[in-house]
Order: sequence, then structure tokens, then C-alpha cells
Amino acid sequence: MPRRRLLIVSLTAALAVLIAGGAYAVARARPAGPVAGPPPSPAGPSSPAGASSTPSPPPGADITGGPLNLLIVGLDTRVDEPGWRPHSDALLILHVTRDLRAAYLTSLPRDLVVDVPAFPPAGFPGGKHKITDAMAYGSVVPGGRPDPAQGVRLLATTVGGYTGIRDFDATAVISMEGYDELIDALGGVRIRVDVQTPSIHRKPDGTRRAGDGDPQQIYRVGTMTMTGWQAIDYARQRYLAGGDYTRQRHHRQLLKAMLTAATDQGLLRDAARMESVLAAVGDMLVLDGGAHTAVDLAFALSHLRPADLTLVGLPGDAVREVGEYRGEALRPPSADYFKCLRAGTLPDFTRDHPELVDRG
Repeated sequence: MPRRRLLIVSLTAALAVLIAGGAYAVARARPAGPVAGPPPSPAGPSSPAGASSTPSPPPGADITGGPLNLLIVGLDTRVDEPGWRPHSDALLILHVTRDLRAAYLTSLPRDLVVDVPAFPPAGFPGGKHKITDAMAYGSVVPGGRPDPAQGVRLLATTVGGYTGIRDFDATAVISMEGYDELIDALGGVRIRVDVQTPSIHRKPDGTRRAGDGDPQQIYRVGTMTMTGWQAIDYARQRYLAGGDYTRQRHHRQLLKAMLTAATDQGLLRDAARMESVLAAVGDMLVLDGGAHTAVDLAFALSHLRPADLTLVGLPGDAVREVGEYRGEALRPPSADYFKCLRAGTLPDFTRDHPELVDRG
């Protein structure tokens, strides 16, 4: 798999190929959508003397339509633990409509019980497991260290099998810890805290809690500007009413807040500023070919605004076997969501299920 360095920072509705320190991204090799004709040729003989060639088109100028489906994965990075394998700690699907004028972001529970297919490169036979484990099983390299880039291939296939999305146009795998420097480089993000959220991880000064006796950082209801560590800490808490479904909602809030910050600063169409911001956070990227770079996609979709991004929370329930917690299962409206996604009728779904749309 070829490895390239890309200088981009965007949470454009694109794809939030949000590359932070320690982040990985895998992009599909097929074109993102219908493309225009060949690039303009240099000026011909009838051009005035000394005239320069036709200016090169901007990045992504040939991306003229969708739909686009992008998989965004928050990576559990406890690499120092013995026997560590990467797990998907957050899992979101971004759908951009055919006309590239609207986007929908939803989440899958990390404990969703699904069929994980066999994956010969890792010697995995397949079976029914939590979706968070698909990346771990797929990352196994016999005789070597786990490979997150290999693991995400099995994860993307598993998500595709569950949702019916045949291909993802891009997959971004992002270190949860790596987000904070990126957010700080954006100058922080404004988030509306919708439920009082005590942190099990951080003290009020941002240092890590050593035990239950340490003071807790508490995010109180209301709108606040969060630094990088605060925003990531807030989005990671799940010991709240609603459990992981509340945490999923906070993940979606965070991504939209980052898009808002980037849009407000005019960052999404400023390649030089993208580079300067990314220089503060690193640019490690695994890119699997592709007709378009992440920069192409970012520029092509930079006209999308936060108001064009709809956040959708899919409902689910715990699954138990012989009285033991097995994982999570999504309730029936969720299947309709993915059916509408594939048919290009998500506006109909959100109109019929307004209770599933995140507000505020």
C-alpha cells in the first residue's frame, strides 16, 4: 500500500480526513464522482504574444457530483498495553448528497453486534462479534506488530456489509488523543453542552485523574469554547444517561463544531493555512491510491456549511444472551436510514423521523 504525506486539515463535510498526530487515513481508489473533461490545454497560436497558459483548475475542480460515503473512525491508541490491538472507539458515517449540497452524519455503536467476514491476511475466520473488534481482528500481522491500516480494511468491509454501502469513497482513522492539537490549532471549538458531563479522565486543570479521589472536570449545560483536551474529553464520556448513545451524539457535535471553526476562519479554501495548521499536529497518512487527494475533496466540498450538515442519532438497545450483556443492536428505523441513504432519500427520512435529528 503506497504511503504519502498530505498536508491537509479539514473537517469539511468531506471526510473529515482530519489528520492529527498518530492518525491514519485510507482513501478509496475509485473516483469520488462524475468528472469533467480533460484539463484545459495551453493557449493556442491565436493567443496574444507573451500570454501565459490557461491557469490550472483549483483542487477538486473535476469532482462534479456524488453521492459520497465516508467512514470516520476514532482509534483507541493504548499502544503501550501488552497485547494491544487497535479498536474503533468511535465510528461515524458521513453521506454527501448527489448534488454535493448537503451532508448527513450518523454513528454506529462501538458494541454493535454484527457479522464480521473472514479476512485471510490476518488469519481471521469470521464470526459474529462487536463491530469495534473488527479492526482488531483485521490488524493482526502474523509474527509482527498490529497494522491499523490493514485492520481498517476489515472494518470498512464489515460496516459495508451491515449498512449495505458497497464502497466507501474514503475512510479516515483518527487517533482520539491526536485530535486535541488539531483543535488547538483551530483556536478551540464552541460546543453546546446538552447534559452535565463529569469527566472520569481529567481534573479541572486538564491533568489526568489518578483515582476516584481526584477532582473532576465538569462540563455544565450551556455553550462553551473548549480547548483541544476539553473537547476530546467531553466527547469521550459515556457514563451518562443514554450511555454510549449520548457519547455518539457528542462525537457528532464535536465534528460539526470543528467544521464550524474551519468554516468561520475561511480555512477550507486556503491551502497555505491548511499546511500551517497541520504542521502543528503532524501529517501521517496511509493513502490507498485514489483518483483524488484529500485536498481535492476538501476544496470540492468547501462550499458546504455547518447548516448543510444534519446530525442523525440512530436508536438501539442492549442485546443479552443467557442474562449476559452481549452488545448492542439498532432498532428498526435504523435499517430505513441506510435504505434511504442508498436510495438518495435521506431528506425524506429526517422529515419522517425528526426525533432522531440532533438539535442545537
